[in-house]
Amino acid sequence: MTAVRHAQDHTSRYAPDPSVLTALRTPRILVREVLAGLVVAMALIPEAISFSIIAGVDPRYGLFSSFVMAVSIAFLGGRPAMISAATGAVALVIAPVARDHGIDYFLATVILAGIFQVLLAALGVAKLMRFIPRSVMVGFVNALAILIFAAQLPHLIGVPWLVYPLVAGGLLLMVGMPKITKVVPAPLVSIVLTTVAVVVLAINVPTVGDQGELPRSLPQFLFPDVPLTLDTLRIIAPYALGMALVGLLESLMTAKLVDDVTDTHSRKSREAWGQGVANVLSGLFGGMGGCAMIGQTMINVKASGARTRISTFLAGVFLLILVVGLGDLVGAIPMAALVAVMVMVSVGTFDWHSIRPRTLMRLPRSETAVMLITVITVVLTSNLAIGVVVGVLAASVLFVRRVAHFVTVDKTIIDGGATAHYAVNGELFFASSNDLTTQFDYTEDPQHVIIDMSRSHIWDASTVAALDAIVTKYERLGTSVTFEGLNGQASRFHANLTGNLGAGH
Repeated sequence: MTAVRHAQDHTSRYAPDPSVLTALRTPRILVREVLAGLVVAMALIPEAISFSIIAGVDPRYGLFSSFVMAVSIAFLGGRPAMISAATGAVALVIAPVARDHGIDYFLATVILAGIFQVLLAALGVAKLMRFIPRSVMVGFVNALAILIFAAQLPHLIGVPWLVYPLVAGGLLLMVGMPKITKVVPAPLVSIVLTTVAVVVLAINVPTVGDQGELPRSLPQFLFPDVPLTLDTLRIIAPYALGMALVGLLESLMTAKLVDDVTDTHSRKSREAWGQGVANVLSGLFGGMGGCAMIGQTMINVKASGARTRISTFLAGVFLLILVVGLGDLVGAIPMAALVAVMVMVSVGTFDWHSIRPRTLMRLPRSETAVMLITVITVVLTSNLAIGVVVGVLAASVLFVRRVAHFVTVDKTIIDGGATAHYAVNGELFFASSNDLTTQFDYTEDPQHVIIDMSRSHIWDASTVAALDAIVTKYERLGTSVTFEGLNGQASRFHANLTGNLGAGH
């Protein structure tokens, strides 16, 4: 019964709320999901075009990729309501392939990256998320908000002055409308009203159509025309692996962020292999691949209130309908409307609590330092994945530094002065055990020494080497050493390595 109950609890933990079936049966939820998907589709178009330009390919590769990934991840992914599409990080990684080797090698790289992601998912890469500390996560979120805002600046600099009142009006609409009603997503209303105002008043401002030509046909299945040889693998494998790692890291971080926002759990391993399959499909249908998009995901989850796979699926469907069937209409949407939406997303994404003076005073300085290191690295490199890796490394170094100072050694003389008793307290590993040898009074101690390890633990070979060095120094002075208090695991670990590491010899 206990096993059955545990299995039921595990299943319910990941059960989406509301489910797709519940959403289909509830008009209020269904309308919310449909409108959320429409808003996201509109926001995806200029982003996909921009990322295509970064990758050095025609806009259709980014748009087709966004369609294929959004639709496929809706069925395959482990995080409901998360949006996956063409992204800037992926575009940066694989851009050299299109430039140096052509579009067929580019698409082959996308497919291979998807295969790598499926393999990494099978190896349990999603479990590595547990090693990302909260300070890195906060830095990741804050850096993302800064990057989203920074990405809007080109659309606000050197543009007609009428762009500014349009953006301001869109922001006011999105701030004020939720106080009146939340039935229709405020971003959608803002986009529609701003577009109508520009068209009716014949205002000459930059539009989506100015960003690049929209495709006029549906994506078609194709296999890259590349030789299936080791030379081809040698060319594309490094870029494919880089794309796979960056895509998985951003996707898993986004999934964790949505978990926190919605207070729900998601299947990270399923999300990892789902991203891989989606990238394979993207490459086979002429797409540039991608991963989870945090900005569009926040539009979907936070701004529009979506919670199910319906919104993700419809975001892809609406995207294709808009660019292929309603290209002229979409091209008329002013960039000011989309800039206003993304600015709101940026403000909503930033963790303002993390920079309040009261919070900064209470948090350990190391936590704040890790958060700032993550933010600075991401902003300087414009790469979220690099920022997270550097942040985790910084957190690890600072953690080791803190823990290394927790080890103490207390000495007492017992048995009428015949024995020195040393009590070691704390976790012993390479950083904390380095100074262990300096905390014993070798020449002043009596002929027998007891080292009590009952309040410590041996974690690595460096500690065993340090203990061997201590014993060797005492033996040279004719002093016998006895260890006591070692637990079973530590005792076996010590017995297997002691005398075989060359420490002190």
